[in-house]
Amino acid sequence: MTLLVSTTTLILAATLSIIVNRQLVPKISVNYVSMVLGGVLAAIPVLNGLVAKFDADVFIGLIVAPLLFFEGQGTRMNSVGRNFRQIISLTVGMVIVCAVVAGFSTAWLTSLGLPLAFILAAISTPTDATATESVVMGLELPRREATSLKLESLFNDASGIILLNMAILWYVNGYINYGQTLGDFLYSALGGVIFGSLVSGVLIYLRQSMLRSRLNFINNTYNRGTPLKVIYMLTPFFLYFGAEELHVSGIIAVVFAGLVHNAEGERSALANPKLAYDSFQLMDLVSDVLNSVVFVVLGIMLVRTSLDKSVTYHGSLIWIGVGVILYVANLLGRYVYCRLVQRRDNRSAWIFALGGIHGAVTFALAFTVAATQVKTQDFNLVLMSESVLIILSMVVPTILFRLMLPKIETDEALAQDIRQVREKMIQRGIDHLDDLPELSDEFKQAVTFDLKSQDGHTTVQQFVSEWRRMVRHPEYTQAEMNLLIATYQRVFKTERQYLIDLYYTQHEVSEELFNSLYREVAMAELMVLDYGSRN
Repeated sequence: MTLLVSTTTLILAATLSIIVNRQLVPKISVNYVSMVLGGVLAAIPVLNGLVAKFDADVFIGLIVAPLLFFEGQGTRMNSVGRNFRQIISLTVGMVIVCAVVAGFSTAWLTSLGLPLAFILAAISTPTDATATESVVMGLELPRREATSLKLESLFNDASGIILLNMAILWYVNGYINYGQTLGDFLYSALGGVIFGSLVSGVLIYLRQSMLRSRLNFINNTYNRGTPLKVIYMLTPFFLYFGAEELHVSGIIAVVFAGLVHNAEGERSALANPKLAYDSFQLMDLVSDVLNSVVFVVLGIMLVRTSLDKSVTYHGSLIWIGVGVILYVANLLGRYVYCRLVQRRDNRSAWIFALGGIHGAVTFALAFTVAATQVKTQDFNLVLMSESVLIILSMVVPTILFRLMLPKIETDEALAQDIRQVREKMIQRGIDHLDDLPELSDEFKQAVTFDLKSQDGHTTVQQFVSEWRRMVRHPEYTQAEMNLLIATYQRVFKTERQYLIDLYYTQHEVSEELFNSLYREVAMAELMVLDYGSRN
């Protein structure tokens, strides 16, 4: 019951942050809004009590894993193959360099023991792709750097986890077992790749067998595809927790599963277009909510950590200094690595270095230390220092990127053209209603209202009036419903033909404008046909 209440509270908070962002502060990243809302939630005792104590395993498995699965599905396997050497370089070579620089810098400047310093350094290496989006909102990130940051964040979590395990063993035993560390890394990483690829391949084969069954096509059994959607949504959870049970990397397993699913999506969309469309919409919805939940949780944990006297590092402010050292060391390590190893120019190296944002994964790794034999006081230092690192990694690039990156130029001329063409297109559809004498005035009024809604030319009062009319109206007969659906189809055909004439015959509109409006009409017709099939 506690998990249910916590989940409901977090989803509601995430949804509210999305609404606030889009309605009130659209120029500010939703991630910042979610963090602030999470902080407010934690600061109010009654609301804070609704969210259970943070559990790193549950957080990574239920929230981070599906996000990485969807992120991987948005990346082509071919892109990973073409950038394989870069991925290995960034997620192994650069991670080790940053961990070494941060570890020795922390130990040297603060007099902490090397094992504890390397625990701090290992936790500070993983980056967060969703957090990066929050600092570049409205800015044009160069394609090369954007690709590198995305690929890095997909695969570097496993490296950070292996280094953290090594540092904890060093802390507990007093020595480093290099052979065991290397063996653990290879077993975890390669095991995650093999497990994720094989299991996702089996699941894809199962879904495709169900989808392409001749009997299902004849009976239209999977037109809605509910079993296939359920299997798809459960895939990242099954893969992550299954991989972790085998002690291989669950993170890498879900990432590679996403890559494998990318090709499936490309080659199976027309087997059941309705299912494919619903799946993409479901993926977008879940991704938006989970991404917001990540930052709501981050805001909650930052406030809880700062208010909890049993967690705060008493006696000094060394945790602030350690957090600053970790951030600067990682920043410089990333910059120097890109300059010397990646052979990038000065500007590219700085953009990539600053773009390595730390987020919820870093916080989750910090909390895993509590379950080890690390002293409570040292755990408190880890938690507070990594909090400083996360805040700096988000605030600093948010400021500097405004000076370094160009703003995304909005094409006002295109937007104006779309509005004008859409208005004329809708009017063509409305005028076509006059050519349908068999249509009653009531049907004409209903269809006209819906057509005007395409352009936002209807008010809430008009909607209420239409709603009241529909509530009072007797249920349509099958013949009336068939006539209404046919009317919509003829009107949408008129709108499509208007666009086709403008683009293909008269060559008066751009391809982008044509595709944008044609997509709107196609989706509108899809919704009408779907509604008609349900009534």
